[in-house]
Amino acid sequence: MLWSDPENKPPKELRDAQEMMRRVGLVLALAMVVAMFVLGTR
Repeated sequence: MLWSDPENKPPKELRDAQEMMRRVGLVLALAMVVAMFVLGTR
């Protein structure tokens, strides 16, 4: 991509979906860590 290319931002729906997927991934990773900790303490 050249510096002279026009800036093309994704549409708002796509940005919202990406933000939601990022949150879901974070929560899923946190849940996996908690589950491993719980299973490890047994």
